[in-house]
Formats: sequence, C-alpha cells, structure tokens
Amino acid sequence: MVEYQGLEPLEPQLSARARLKYEFVQRQETGFDPSAVEQRFAALGEDAPETEVYALFDALDDLPRDASWSYDEPEGRDAIEASLPPADAPVPVSASDVEDRVHGGWLGRLAGCNLGKPVEGGNHWTRAHIRAYLESVDAYPLRDYVPKADDDDPAYMFRDNWPETTLGRISGSARDDDIDYSILGLHVLETYGRGYTGEDVATEWLSRLPILLTFTAEIIAIANLVEGVRPPATGGHHNPHREWIGAQIRADIHGWTNPGDPRAAALQVIEDATLSHRGNGVYGEMWAAALIAAAFTAPSPRDAVVESLRHVPPGSRLAEAVRSVLDSYDEGLEWDAAMDRVDERYGHYHWVHAVNNAAAATAGVLWSEGDFTTGIGLTVQAGMDTDSNGATVGSVLGVMSGTAGIPSHWTDPLDDRIDSGVRGFDGSRISDLAARTARIALS
Repeated sequence: MVEYQGLEPLEPQLSARARLKYEFVQRQETGFDPSAVEQRFAALGEDAPETEVYALFDALDDLPRDASWSYDEPEGRDAIEASLPPADAPVPVSASDVEDRVHGGWLGRLAGCNLGKPVEGGNHWTRAHIRAYLESVDAYPLRDYVPKADDDDPAYMFRDNWPETTLGRISGSARDDDIDYSILGLHVLETYGRGYTGEDVATEWLSRLPILLTFTAEIIAIANLVEGVRPPATGGHHNPHREWIGAQIRADIHGWTNPGDPRAAALQVIEDATLSHRGNGVYGEMWAAALIAAAFTAPSPRDAVVESLRHVPPGSRLAEAVRSVLDSYDEGLEWDAAMDRVDERYGHYHWVHAVNNAAAATAGVLWSEGDFTTGIGLTVQAGMDTDSNGATVGSVLGVMSGTAGIPSHWTDPLDDRIDSGVRGFDGSRISDLAARTARIALS
C-alpha cells in the first residue's frame, strides 16, 4: 500500500482538512453531490478549529443520493450476506494438498509483493512509465525481479526500499504492510479462532502493529480507537479511505484457511474488514478471500474468478469491475487492450482504491493462463498498487500451482525468512508460518 513518502508520518492522513478533501471525492464516487458542502469548506478560514471542519462530515451525511445511482451496495454482515446467491457445498481438499498449496500461497504472496515494491506509486509509476523503464533495462515483459539501472535517472525514481527489493539484492522478504497483515491475521486466528471479533482485531492492532507502519484507512481506524470509537464504527467514522485497498490486502489468511470453501472465506473476513472499511472496501477483502479459497480446487484461473464473483454483492461496483475484466478476457482481448479498458472505466479512482485494483488483479490472474511468472509480471506491469496486487495474484497462483509450480528464481532469494513490523514476528520462517496456517485450515 501507499506510504506517504516525503511527508511527516502522521500527515496528511490524520488532519481534518485532508480527510474532508478525500471525503468529497468519496461522496462523488458513491452517488452524492457534495458541492454545497465544499463551498462551506472553502469559506472556512485556514485557522478554523478542526471541530468546524469535522462538522461538515455531518452535513455530508444529510445529503440525498442521486436518483440515478444504480448500484446496490449493502452495509453490515446481515445485509451483505442476504445479497449473495446460495453457495455450493465446500470442495474437499486433501491434507497434503492443503499443506503444499498454503505454502505456495505464502511464497507466491511474498514474491509478488517484493516484485511490485520498487515501482509502487501509481501517480508516478503508471503502466506506460513502468513499461518504458523495463524496456530501457531490457526487462519487458517482467520475468524476474525488477532490475536497477546503473544510472539514477530522476525520471525513474524507485521507492526507497529498492536496495532490498530489486534483482540481485533480495535477501529474505522485505518488510511490508501487505505481509504484516497476513502475519497478524494468522496470529488473530490462532489466538481467537474463526469466531474472532472486530474488538479482537483492534486489540492486536493496538498491541502489535506500530502506528507509523499503518496508512490510509487503517491509521484512521487506529486513531478512532484511541479516541474511543469502537468497532465496527471505526471503519466509517471520518474515514474517507473506507473503500480503498487496505482490507483487500488482509484477505489471504482467510482464503488459505478455508480451502475449497470460498463462501466461508468471504464471510470470515467481515469482522476484520469493517474495522477499517465500508462498502467496496469490505467487498474487496471478501472477493480476494473467496478467490484464494476457490484457487485450491478451481480447474483454471478463469473458473476461480467466476467462482469469486458469487461471494460479493452482485450489484456492487467491485463486482461490476471484475465482471468487466472477465468479459474482456472472454472476448479474446489482449492484456494491454483489456487494461486500456480498465483505465477508461475505472481510472478515475485513486490508485489505491479497491475497485480499480481488483480489476488489475483479475486481469493478472486471467491472462496468466495459470503461469506464475506471467501472472505476477503482468500484474505489476499494470501499475496502480503494484506490491499489493502482485501479492494477491502471487497468492492465487501460488495456491493453484503449489510450491513446485513457482520457479526457484522467485523463491530462492526469499531465503525462507520474512522481515516484519509485527511485534514478535520479525525474522519469521516462511515455512513455519505456512505450516501454522495449514493447521488452522485443516482444523
């Protein structure tokens, strides 16, 4: 996910003014016209107290939704579950398959995340810009970790993690929030079981996750907790990033622990997702968890994607985006043409929004044709949230292929080790985390 490089760690994420500016965009994206409230905001002096700024959130709550709004996006577990079609019975998976495919999922997630980290930053590292750079170093299409050019061309400024995430420099999996949440999710399931609550997740976030390693919706949810707001209200209170990708990156542990049962995986995430998200932010985690659970038994990547759609609200924008990419695939479009269509339809969203990134990840899964290297390479080449999407697609394809299907040039540099910001888990062995995950999956 995005880290606010060059800014103070807690700014602008927690300021009332920054939140409200993003909230105006969020309201526009969900069928409201916030222009009257924007005018009131513009009339406030720069030194107006934050209480006056926050009061405008209440004014936004009073706005009527445009009558032309055509989506059905339920809130709350009961309404979300009621919107879903009936689920098929779970498909059994043998214990040996679970153990190997879960391990493949962990390895795939880590490889895809590290692949995307140097070029994370969708405003700068667009699809075209990524291609231009990769072509300049003879690495297009991506078939290995991103190489670092000999010169430091400012036009191709990497993220500051490049010394530990570029080709030839990787020694263990670098720390990343996309991986920290997988680890923390495992700890939650081991500690509280599948019936964990949002309060349980909140407790572990506050005790094990440094606030300066959290961003967007998550850092706001933590600030809400500190101020006394309790789950699930934390996900919606003054939180304009509630439909961004933050919950979607937390899905894998729930997919891995429900092999062959995508409905259980999708429902298992809701307490986690609503701690920090609403609407399509929640559906994104449901979708990714269902996709990963389906990958254990699906005959093909396309079958896994089709199955995943049965476990998110069908009238949502996220479901529409995934269906749109599936249509492009079925029409026989090349990947580039399909991504042009994604940019045309969903390019107005922030580069870490759940909807457009779900579309990019779907394309990576489909056009992979089951090949791990092709899938994560295409996904990172798509731009947007490159490390998050690379991790999700790597997880899906790692589950589908098992450990033997992931070429060693991806896994050897990981050295069976993860750097983590989660208290008590830095330096964890990948194989150990995979074995612990499999135990839950088989319980």
